[in-house]
Amino acid sequence: MFKIKNQLSKLYTSSILGNLSLTGAWVAILAARGYSLVEIGIAETVFHIVSLMFEIPSGVLADVFGRKKMLVVSTIMGMISDVVMILSANLFMVCLSIAFRALSYNFSSGSGDALAYDSLRLVRMEDRFERYESNQLMIYRLCSGISTLCAGFALTIGYKAAYGTGLITGGIQIVILLSLREVYAGEHPGKKEDKIGRRLITCFKESFLYLREVRKALWLMFCNSFVGAVDILLLFFLQAKLPEKGMPLWWLGLALLFMEMGGIVGSRLILKMPKIRYRWIFAISTLLVLAGVLAEHSPVCWVMVLGGFIAAVGDDALQVRTNALLQDMFPSEQRATLTSVESFSFSVIMIVLSPLAGIVFTYW
Repeated sequence: MFKIKNQLSKLYTSSILGNLSLTGAWVAILAARGYSLVEIGIAETVFHIVSLMFEIPSGVLADVFGRKKMLVVSTIMGMISDVVMILSANLFMVCLSIAFRALSYNFSSGSGDALAYDSLRLVRMEDRFERYESNQLMIYRLCSGISTLCAGFALTIGYKAAYGTGLITGGIQIVILLSLREVYAGEHPGKKEDKIGRRLITCFKESFLYLREVRKALWLMFCNSFVGAVDILLLFFLQAKLPEKGMPLWWLGLALLFMEMGGIVGSRLILKMPKIRYRWIFAISTLLVLAGVLAEHSPVCWVMVLGGFIAAVGDDALQVRTNALLQDMFPSEQRATLTSVESFSFSVIMIVLSPLAGIVFTYW
């Protein structure tokens, strides 16, 4: 008998292990190793290039070969990234490690949500997906905040030991993922006797035919990605601007954790408003993020921090509602692929907005 609570609990546990890390502040770790901001920027560029190249193909592979298998592949890619970083002695190896980290995110981005939604749909509980998405965002925000606080400890024990802990958690994560049950609520894409290439092409083609016919899905993806990108960039630049405004370094970690907690508030708050129309959720969330951008220009540090908190509230509230609506619309056979398209759109918007945000947050 299929036990949905066990399935979701394993997905939650996997997320905790995947997001809780001593190396969350990887920029600070590379800087401590002597890499310049230019070199770190090159590594970040490699991350986005790899993400753009493999985001959608990883979703197709998940729909054709199984979401559970791709979650395992994701964890293995993360462990390879840790090993390469431990052995790294130059910028090339650092970039190679970052590339494997991007692949890890690619293979998990659509697979987890697709497996969770179809598992809930199998027991006719898909209306609870919004709560699942809220819980996952809570895990992400909390683990990200804790990982940031661990930056000092990671620098103390050394980057090799810090990245080595990722190999331990990765091994535990694989054991948990292997115990998941593979679920497709609809017909599996392609017949098993079809050639692999044909099955991949069919899934890819049908996904984009769906997006061409259902323009509302594309619009929801764009709205969510745009608001999310502005919030992420705001929090990113606040890491640099808060010390410039006079915030002591020992307060910085707590300030960043507080801003991450805004996402938890937003992801829980949206569950209390099930009947509010999406256009109002989008409008309110956008205003909250814009308020955060305006607060970033305040001369008072804690007003800037409060702005980051408010922006995170709006971002995660919108993301929970958007993802729930999209999963209700997606056909099961292309669910992971279409979820990956949303992640792809986010990466594209980030690449476009990043240099513009640098100008705005620096000179305006």
